[in-house]
Order: sequence, then C-alpha cells, then structure tokens
Amino acid sequence: MNPACGLMKGPRAWRGPFLWAHKHPAAVKTSSMSDVKVAQQSYRSHRSYDLHGWPEGSCRQEPAPRSRHPGSLVIIGGHEDKERPAIILSRVLALAGGAAARIAVVPTASDTPRAAGRPYVEVLSRLGAHTIEVLKLRSRAQAMDPSWPAKLARATAVFFTGGDQLRITSTLGGSWFHRALAARQRAGLVVAGTSAGASMMTDTMIVEGAADQSPTRNTVHLAVGMGLWPGAVVDQHFSERGRIGRLLSAVAQNPAVLGVGIDENTAIEVDFGDRCFKVLGKGTVTVLDGWGAGETNASESRPQEPLALTAVQLHVLAPTWAFRWAERQPVAPSPSFPRRERRS
Repeated sequence: MNPACGLMKGPRAWRGPFLWAHKHPAAVKTSSMSDVKVAQQSYRSHRSYDLHGWPEGSCRQEPAPRSRHPGSLVIIGGHEDKERPAIILSRVLALAGGAAARIAVVPTASDTPRAAGRPYVEVLSRLGAHTIEVLKLRSRAQAMDPSWPAKLARATAVFFTGGDQLRITSTLGGSWFHRALAARQRAGLVVAGTSAGASMMTDTMIVEGAADQSPTRNTVHLAVGMGLWPGAVVDQHFSERGRIGRLLSAVAQNPAVLGVGIDENTAIEVDFGDRCFKVLGKGTVTVLDGWGAGETNASESRPQEPLALTAVQLHVLAPTWAFRWAERQPVAPSPSFPRRERRS
C-alpha cells in the first residue's frame, strides 16, 4: 500500500462469498467453517473482473494481493527535470526495477521521434538504467504488427514522450501494440508519459482547446484516449498555460469524469491497488470534481456561449499530497516533525 494514500479502514470483502452461496444453494452448503472456505473459493472462481483487475461491483477498501494490481501510471505535466536528482524520472526508474529495469521509449507523439526519444535514453541511462530501447512506431502498419505482445513481454516500463496526443491515439489506438500495452499494464507494467504522453492515459482525452477565454462548449475538443485510467481526464502544462478553463469545460460536459490538471515538472503516481494518486515534483496538481455538481447548461448552450457549472469541488495539491479518487478525497501528508507555534 502506498503510505501517502492513507486509506481508511473499512468493511472487508468477506461477505461476498456468503451472498454468492445464498444465491447458489445447490452449489455449496455453508453449515460449517470448512464449507465456508469452499464457498469463498467457489465465489472467487466465479467472479468476473473489470478492466483494472477489480471484481465487478466491488467497493473494496483494502488492496488486493499485489499480483492482481495493474502497474502504476506516472503522468507528468511536461518539462520534467532531467538533471539530478530528476525526482520524477528517478521515480519512474525505481518503479520499473532500478538498474534491472527494461524501459521502452515511445516517441510516437513527436514529428521528430528520434530527437524526442534521445534525451530520455540519456537521462535514464545516467540515472542507472541499463536496458533502454526506443520503439519504432511511426505508422499504423507498425502498430498493427501482431508480434507486439511478445516484444513487450520483457519490458518493465513504457515511457511516452511529448508531442501531439492525437498522433498517439490515431496511430496506436486499438492496434496490436495498444492491446499488448493494456494487457501488460494490467499485469503490472509501469506506464509513464509526459505532456502529450500524459493526456493520452485516460479514456477521455483533451485534444486541444483555448486557454485564454472563459469556458464554453467549444473551449475544448475531446477524443477517446488510450484508456489506461478510466473515469478521468488529464490536462498538462496546467498553471503555466492557464488551462483551468478548458478542464472546466471538459468536466462540464461529463461531470462524472475527474479532471486532473498537472503543472510542469510535476507528476502524479497512480496506484490502482490503493485507488489513489500521489503528487511528485515541484509544482501543484489541480483536481476538479464534478461528481456532485448542481446544475450545468452544457447541453443547452450554443457553442460560443459561456458555460455554467455549479457546486464543483476544486482541490489544489502540493507534492507529497495524495488523492483517493474512488472516495473523491484528498489526503494530507503525515507530519514528519512537530509544527512550530507561531509567535503572537
């Protein structure tokens, strides 16, 4: 469990087997503790699991066994520090296995992929990685190579560079590479991305949008992302480019989606085991939670008319803060030392 996430203790998932046994009396009897264990085993074998390895319909408060956890996502707001200590990239390397990591760099988003991939090979090598490969994925035909599952089988992390996020989804979306990437991430592969490589992580993706105007229905253009983190939408270079208007526009059009704006040289580490993300780096992360929103005129307004959206929760999180997205709850870091009292 990620200690920063500070999950609350809650009801365990042990009641599920009893509910299953109650609905399937012919399949199992629960008259003794040994029979209860049989019921639990039968229940687990019959349950289906969702895209990220959680039992369908579960409200799990505790992490499942580590082998069932999808790999972490490291979503970077762009312009991350590449000189020591290189906090964010060092964390990517640590999650991938340190010196034993096998990292694949994907520069598909860039129109100059060789130049985009080279700096990451250099910095990750300098930080201690021994095996780094820049993947050739410039065309749809290359992405549709059926050998990608075998090629990605030994990778411990995949890193997406910046550029144009639509180039990533239009080239890789639904391809053999995409399927192999999603399958490996569900099995524990770490996936990291910066700038455009951050935006494509979610199932709802911001393609482009004006940052210098009030939110309207046309402020932001949305598309389907790579779907590694369902239920969220990410914007990058957030404070530096004043992008809160376009993130608000995205949330207004679908209040169930969690809006996450990430500053430059800042990242979130998404942990699917704890269903929580932690803030890394130097800047802040802005979270827009529209789940409990009151009213919006998103469907009635004309394209250039201002949007209305009420009762949206806004959180601004600093490094070492965390956010439990399942509970829509920010988590403050535990104090490492007593705070000094202010003098009157």
